[in-house]
Amino acid sequence: MFLTITTTGTPEHPATDLGFLLHKHPDKAQAFSTSFGTAHVLYPEAEDQRCTAALLLEVDAVALVRRGRGKGRGGAPDAALAQYVNDRPYAASSLLAVALSNVFSSAMRGVCKSRPERAAEPLPLRVEVPALPARGGPGLVQRLFEPLGWAVTVEAVPLDTEFPEWGDSRYVRLVLESAALTLAEALRHLYVLLPVLDDAKHYWVSPDEVDKLLRAGEGWLPGHPEHKLITSRYLSRRWSLTREAMDRLELIRLAETDDSDVEDIDNAVAQETAPEAEEKPTPLAVHRREAILTALRDHGAARVLDLGCGEGHLVRELLKEPRFTEIVGVDVSVRALTIASRRLKLDRMGERQAARVNLFQGSLAYTDKRLGGYDAAVLSEVIEHLDLPRLPALEYAVFGSARPRTVVVTTPNVEYNVRWETLPAGHVRHRDHRFEWTREEFRTWAEAVAERHGYTAEFRPVGPEDPEVGPPTQMAVFTQAANDPKTANDPKTAKTAKTADENQKEAKAA
Repeated sequence: MFLTITTTGTPEHPATDLGFLLHKHPDKAQAFSTSFGTAHVLYPEAEDQRCTAALLLEVDAVALVRRGRGKGRGGAPDAALAQYVNDRPYAASSLLAVALSNVFSSAMRGVCKSRPERAAEPLPLRVEVPALPARGGPGLVQRLFEPLGWAVTVEAVPLDTEFPEWGDSRYVRLVLESAALTLAEALRHLYVLLPVLDDAKHYWVSPDEVDKLLRAGEGWLPGHPEHKLITSRYLSRRWSLTREAMDRLELIRLAETDDSDVEDIDNAVAQETAPEAEEKPTPLAVHRREAILTALRDHGAARVLDLGCGEGHLVRELLKEPRFTEIVGVDVSVRALTIASRRLKLDRMGERQAARVNLFQGSLAYTDKRLGGYDAAVLSEVIEHLDLPRLPALEYAVFGSARPRTVVVTTPNVEYNVRWETLPAGHVRHRDHRFEWTREEFRTWAEAVAERHGYTAEFRPVGPEDPEVGPPTQMAVFTQAANDPKTANDPKTAKTAKTADENQKEAKAA
């Protein structure tokens, strides 16, 4: 079982940097023991102009059968002879994918302390796999790799060269070339798609395979046109695991659509208005998070609620600033919270850092005692996902019951939608939006809420402001009135307000 990775170099960046990225020295031939054989890493060529790393996997078929307790590929019983006479030592499969993950684990994560800038840069890459099982033929190979930015050369291997009339075997010779991918991305593509093409695994597929798939597929699998086939085959067609993976991928796509799809439209408009600009426009989601963080800093907030936190993008940004001493993410979706936990790496977070953050499930349509006593609460792109008749319930739960000292609310400005040519007239930005307000409608609602609950409302634009239709996102910052009788005699609120004022003074002094 054999695979090679080749790159070319320049005087500034020699090709032998590949050794640093793979954490394997070109002057050495190294061997690594696995549960099913030995993986060898060697360099057939290592010059400044061109460098090739090869992974050779020697499979111990007897050990593999014993380890599998008589189970064949994919867990199905095989005939006695077939367990020993098969293509495992020769054709790329899940065995090679596991070897890639074990031998090049740091490279797959994009970690390279000695050449960090090279690890993050696209490289001219050429990957060759001489023998690859492809259940679906060359056409499927192209459908899987081409959307990821690879130039694919795939040749079907005939059953017998002396008898061409017998047709082609299920094996192909594969060559992949790209100059737009990092080495880590290339390795993750191979790790997932090699067993997918083989449509079998040498081990039992357990529930943790879903996490492995989503981790290796981060950034490319949710948007892949064949993501359903990839998910099903990678998980050995286990229906329950496939459904779980598809549900989680859908959540990822929804989150990306809510921000990224609209941002792409916004970026396209920005590029039309400034065609000579070389830098990409800042995504709207980034503008939004920066505006929220600025508002929280301005009001000296230290203990912050992210209500409707989704997958934890804002929570992650809050954790980067020590001034935010306690961060709570709340969402109605348990799956979204699970993804947020993985995104934040809570299970690997240090004790002090983990003590600053808490995620829990809750509905903003109901009062919740856990939400009381905080400096600030954020409702970022949340209210438009509720039916209008349910807004009063959210209003009371946040402003009437929880009563944080500051509340930051962002929502789309529907007037700005005309600036996005790819958004059909009369359509909202996301299919789950129940409404989108004009600036006047949002101002009217916010001022009424502030008056009913003893707050003052300040309005700020988010994103590039158009002189005719305003900014793409509108934001209201609610602050409790100093003489509000509802909070004057509340020791918990008074303590919170004092803490917030102290934090604001400290922040200004710093």
